[in-house]
Amino acid sequence: MSTPLRVAVVGAGGWGEQHARIFARRPDTDLVAIAGRTPERTAARAAAYGARPYTSLAEMVAAERPDLITVSLPNEGHFEPTRELIGLGVPLLVEKPLVFDLAEADTLLAEAAERDLFFAINFNHRYAEPVLRARRAIADGFLGDLVFATWRFGGEPNFGTSPHANLIETQCHGLDLLEHLCGPIASVTAEMTDLTRPGTYTTLAVALRFASGAVGTLLGTYDSSYAYPGTQLVELNGTRGRAVIEDTVARLTLQATGDETRSVWQAGYFNDEAREFHRTFDRHVEAVLSALRAGSPPPIHARAGRRALHLAMAIVEAYESGRRVDIPAEPGSEPAS
Repeated sequence: MSTPLRVAVVGAGGWGEQHARIFARRPDTDLVAIAGRTPERTAARAAAYGARPYTSLAEMVAAERPDLITVSLPNEGHFEPTRELIGLGVPLLVEKPLVFDLAEADTLLAEAAERDLFFAINFNHRYAEPVLRARRAIADGFLGDLVFATWRFGGEPNFGTSPHANLIETQCHGLDLLEHLCGPIASVTAEMTDLTRPGTYTTLAVALRFASGAVGTLLGTYDSSYAYPGTQLVELNGTRGRAVIEDTVARLTLQATGDETRSVWQAGYFNDEAREFHRTFDRHVEAVLSALRAGSPPPIHARAGRRALHLAMAIVEAYESGRRVDIPAEPGSEPAS
């Protein structure tokens, strides 16, 4: 095995612990540092995982010289730390959402491009076993030509200052995954409600049209519960068959048109890895490290974060204007396989 990569994690919060867990346990990485805003919390997290604590990004990079930095900060606090890290020139894996403002997204991407910097974003839903298998079924022609797709997802709120936090920080997964499976979204119309928190749009319904001619729906909510079964559902319906993904990692059902029998994937008794949502991040990290070592582009470039934000802003425009908004394809958006 090659020399372990030196990895630093920025963020000592809840999901940041998943970053620390992964890199502390891998035999091919050495978790050298945890950076955070609160000295006591940062020191406790670093001690728990055998790393050194920092509250200064520049000091951390100068002292530790990491090969990769991963970033997991509060949703609306991504821009300045990410920009500083780009300036320090270390390969990056950042959490979604990229940012809440398109101009900020463009600044980050431009400054990373100027440095030819490895810049990845963690849309880990792509690595769930049902999603991998559904994408393969699409590529193999089992579903035929896609006609419609549905995404439904939501649970307890994660409020910030943005009235569109649900759309931008949670449903970005749905916008990314729908394009990953179905190809570029070409237009949107939308309805939203602030019924439970005036001034904040906690639930939204979006009608989609894909560049392929297929249509779709996205229902996202903060007015539900992750304790409910079926909190997340993806349905892909084609001319030859259907795929249904339940709770991201729980189950995939494939069924051919007119056939009353179904094929079901569900993790077996000993397959804890495939049944656990957190392990979708482990799978993405495996792909990130392989690409980094090979000198290849990231498996999911940060441009995908900008694309999800672009789609979200188009949905906001559609709701506020009461009309359909057309969305051009962008460099970096991918067709369905």
